[in-house]
Amino acid sequence: MNQLGRYLAEQIRLQGPLSIADYMAAALGHPKWGYYTSRDPFGSSGDFITAPEVSQMFGELIGLWCAERWQTMGAPPRFVLAELGPGRGTLMADALRAAAAMPGFVAAAQVHMVETSPVLRAAQRDALADHSVTWHDRIAELPPGPLLVIANEFFDALPIRQFQRAADGWHERMVAVNGEEFCLVLNPVVTPGEPAADAATGAIAEVSPARSAAMGELAQQISSGGGAGLIIDYGHLRSTAGDTLQAMRAHGYADPMAAPGEADLTAHVDFQALGDAARGCGADTFGPVSQAQFLNALGIATRAEMLQGAATPSQAKDIASALHRLTGRDQMGELFKVMAVAAPGGQAPLGFEDN
Repeated sequence: MNQLGRYLAEQIRLQGPLSIADYMAAALGHPKWGYYTSRDPFGSSGDFITAPEVSQMFGELIGLWCAERWQTMGAPPRFVLAELGPGRGTLMADALRAAAAMPGFVAAAQVHMVETSPVLRAAQRDALADHSVTWHDRIAELPPGPLLVIANEFFDALPIRQFQRAADGWHERMVAVNGEEFCLVLNPVVTPGEPAADAATGAIAEVSPARSAAMGELAQQISSGGGAGLIIDYGHLRSTAGDTLQAMRAHGYADPMAAPGEADLTAHVDFQALGDAARGCGADTFGPVSQAQFLNALGIATRAEMLQGAATPSQAKDIASALHRLTGRDQMGELFKVMAVAAPGGQAPLGFEDN
């Protein structure tokens, strides 16, 4: 058992089993041993690769989306351009480079990053060395006013709670210790409410107050100050029962209960719940649509052709491979969804006109 494991095991022995949400929060965000606070997990040498690392096309199209939204907002002379969980800063760097084609956009943008990891903040600082950037630990710290916000694979890593249906009702799944290993047990107390409707006995349901709270904070600022948000993540369109908690390590699946802090813990995003949270705080929502539908609507195929026109045969092959990875039905194209959140009363943003 590693250091974080011993710390959590001692907590459990003293206070009883932890909720999965508390276990996830510690495994990912413990200030000393947490997964994101202690390492750079991205890239071929890490544990997974996100869309911005697959190809520059991804960040470029998001930058153009933001530039169009800024223009639709009336091109305010100052606005907050924020990214939540910005990884190495690759997406923001690509977005700003592409959005510079819109006169005045980069000069008006005040770049803010919501990032708790010192390791990743350093990488972001390098990637955005030509820009003035302000970092925050929490969404609530973003300054008021017009806001354009990007959240790519942010919500999937926010903690979830799990409940399992028994004959007498729903019981929360908790993390306990069995010898030197963590295991899941059911809280004997029945949980009020219905985490998932029409679920059979034995079914598992997931809820995430942390995700709803984060979306609520964004929606409130967008509703009051103007702007829009782009949420990109893997998950399901409708709330449904199912166990989606998973761990990723060295580009493969791992046991979520083994070696906390050494693997990425995530769960599928419930886009219906996110949309409900946003609308409940006064914002309009659009989508979700598949990542393939969104990127194709923004012209990723045309951008790929442009890049291939100036590429070597080997580079052209890599561009085609990246295009397939981002939009293919058997890759990220269908699993990943895109949802927009906007100030009330506006027209559908680019990529959502037909949804």
